[in-house]
Amino acid sequence: LRFHTMELQSLFFSFLFCFSLTLTAVHLAAANSEGDALYTLKRSLSDPDNVLQSWDPTLVSPCTWFHVTCNQNNRVTRVDLGNSNLSGHLVPELGKLEHLQYLELYKNNIQGTIPPELGNLKSLVSLDLYNNNISGTIPPSLGKLKNLVFLRLNDNRLTGPIPKELVGISSLKVVDVSNNNLCGTIPTSGPFEH
Repeated sequence: LRFHTMELQSLFFSFLFCFSLTLTAVHLAAANSEGDALYTLKRSLSDPDNVLQSWDPTLVSPCTWFHVTCNQNNRVTRVDLGNSNLSGHLVPELGKLEHLQYLELYKNNIQGTIPPELGNLKSLVSLDLYNNNISGTIPPSLGKLKNLVFLRLNDNRLTGPIPKELVGISSLKVVDVSNNNLCGTIPTSGPFEH
């Protein structure tokens, strides 16, 4: 009986150790996928001032990179690259940063379109892409950002309408789409009432 109890204890501690390793591996895999997404962004940008120099894809986690902030679980919550003299385009992989709250890319020379995949950033509070050279339409998928408070897309080359899907974001407080080439009607319900 005594041997049986010791055997059970040994099995239990082996299980705990394996479970702990599995959790660690899950966190590392998540950090790696976020690092991969950010490194894809880096490769799509021209960076004459080397502000992305610390973005090293060989590191396990992007949490040590400059201009990246993480939470206590080593998940990326902020990307602060405003006014950094960057050009190039945004990448769909940004949509994989599922804990991202702040995406700050204002006052650069970013071109191309806004990837619809940004609608996957369920934790996003602030999307600041103003003062760039972004074209195309505002993706309706941004209507899925139910925690969004600030949406600043002003001073770009956006065309088309303001998507009616934005009306469903009750948390939205600031929407600036001025100085673009938008057309159509301005929504007047939901957060647009105010």
